[in-house]
Amino acid sequence: MQVSVSSEISSVCPNFVGACVEAQVVNTPYSDRLWQAIHEVEARLRQELTTESVKSLPSIAATRAVYKLCGKDPSRYRPASEQLIRRMLQGKELYQIDTLVDLVNLASIAYGYSIGGFDADKFVGPELVLGVGKEGEPYEGIGRGPLNISGLPVYRDAQGGVGTPTSDHERTKMTLGTTHLVVLINGYDGNEERVRANAEYIQKLLIDYAQSDGGTITLYK
Repeated sequence: MQVSVSSEISSVCPNFVGACVEAQVVNTPYSDRLWQAIHEVEARLRQELTTESVKSLPSIAATRAVYKLCGKDPSRYRPASEQLIRRMLQGKELYQIDTLVDLVNLASIAYGYSIGGFDADKFVGPELVLGVGKEGEPYEGIGRGPLNISGLPVYRDAQGGVGTPTSDHERTKMTLGTTHLVVLINGYDGNEERVRANAEYIQKLLIDYAQSDGGTITLYK
């Protein structure tokens, strides 16, 4: 999958760096070993963070800053990584969906980046472009219904929006039948080394829990 960044994004975040992990996988309804790993990260973050300090994590703070520059209120439309970590810090369990969704959520809370996971066979066309949502642009967030993505960074395929840092689209979501996975890491903080480390961590999770060889990593700016 080819991923490119539009001038709309580069003008407000010239240091943006993203990573695309593309792999063949086998999904399962639940992995006990994966959830043990999730609980270990939860325990560590509960010692290190509060619901206020989480906003200051560089990966989250940079995403919030881009939201503001694009015209979106980051406290009303929180980045997904912030949503997940805040939920955990409030003493709530992360949602258990299936192994692929759960491991993407683990990778997100472990590094603080908003990460989109997609069934790549549902994309239309060979390219994704990262731009900014338009007023009135149709978008159905997973489990959220119609979502106003005006002012949100959004990945689009040839048919329309598929992913934002707040919520991915129902059309291209992962399911138990997903075998061709694309994961996109959004590094609005420009930390290429950490973005790559997050991508390599995802590869390890895919090897450990999704019967994968880890696939490939492609950075894009």
